[in-house]
Amino acid sequence: MRTDKDPILVNGRRYAWPQAPVVVVCVDGSEPAYMDEAIAAGQMPWLAKVRQAGVYTLADCVIPSFTNPNNLSIVTGTPPAVHGIAGNFFLDPDSGDAVMMNDPKFLRCGTILAAFADAGATVCVVTAKDKLRRQLGHKLKGICFSSELADRATLAQNGIDDVVALVGKPVPSVYSADLSEFIFAAGVVLMERDRPDLMYLSTTDYVQHKHAPGTPLANAFYAMMDGYWARLDALGATIALTADHGMNAKHDPQSGAPNVIYLQDLVDDWFGAGAARVILPITDPYVAHHGALGSFATIYVDDAGRREEIIARLAAVDGVLEALDNAVACARFELPPERVGDIVVLGERHMTLGGTPAGHDLSGLDVPLRSHGGPTEQCVPLICNRPVPDLPAGRRWRNFDVFDLALNYAQLSSTAA
Repeated sequence: MRTDKDPILVNGRRYAWPQAPVVVVCVDGSEPAYMDEAIAAGQMPWLAKVRQAGVYTLADCVIPSFTNPNNLSIVTGTPPAVHGIAGNFFLDPDSGDAVMMNDPKFLRCGTILAAFADAGATVCVVTAKDKLRRQLGHKLKGICFSSELADRATLAQNGIDDVVALVGKPVPSVYSADLSEFIFAAGVVLMERDRPDLMYLSTTDYVQHKHAPGTPLANAFYAMMDGYWARLDALGATIALTADHGMNAKHDPQSGAPNVIYLQDLVDDWFGAGAARVILPITDPYVAHHGALGSFATIYVDDAGRREEIIARLAAVDGVLEALDNAVACARFELPPERVGDIVVLGERHMTLGGTPAGHDLSGLDVPLRSHGGPTEQCVPLICNRPVPDLPAGRRWRNFDVFDLALNYAQLSSTAA
């Protein structure tokens, strides 16, 4: 491992060269209470020590608080206005079709991972679902694969083959905690075998969608992760942890039924079918655990003169946190305006936003709905296993500052010590 290289400039920010292996972890859907409850229950002894000796603070994720925009913010060090990924799903202005935003062609800047690899660093990326793999690995000269399709990884496409044999675990179900455990098991094996300069591990929020903080299965999941982080720490890695978004209960506490405002039905009732089109950016191929119900939605309205009236009507709907026009929403949340609808709608903490009842398959909701998407799921953990005594007081930390924390602050403090 070379430690004498100059810092790397990526998207306007300089990142110091790794002095030891650096592992950045995105724990999908990790409301801070999950770690707090697991530590209190004695389930995370490694993290309990880090809480006392390292960095243990809070940060804001980007809005919408969904997986794709936040993972891309983390690996680029920028908000969506820069990297261009404003949701999992959007209305493509070029085609007029609603499409997944998981193609690398939608990315507007390079990643920290690719930049370090280009400079000669050994880089490994392991993510849960393949929907993220292509963007996280965009132009990356290194290892990049998903646990979902680990058995299909090839040297040509992923920089590695025989992953299942290497890890010693079968390919897990996409709807399981095992999908995330496979990531960490792979990370430990790769650290032992290759000792990479930089590693990015990104999990799935299957557990958090189903189990509240402090429940037995949630605590068991966090205990599992704690054990792998301890092993990476023992191998000499600087470990920085954050999340792509938080998570909240989105159901009636008595009946357990999902709390939903069906926006398409509302605007159709007000102005007639075809007057507006609702797009739900939470939508992806894996909807069994959330039914494509989240707390952020966009609406496209052909008649510009009608937009203010729709905003005013929506703002008065019980359960709507805010309804904003495109310019206000994009300025506040640092979003690319041309990839966001004319109106942005935010749900309250325990409310989700849908299209029409017929448009949502809720058959996979075998437990009461927990979901995310709005500002009420913006608070996430920001953690590092190295002490940083000169951490700036009063700084607003973002989850996409995690590489800055690990490569700059933590390393400078370690060098000074």
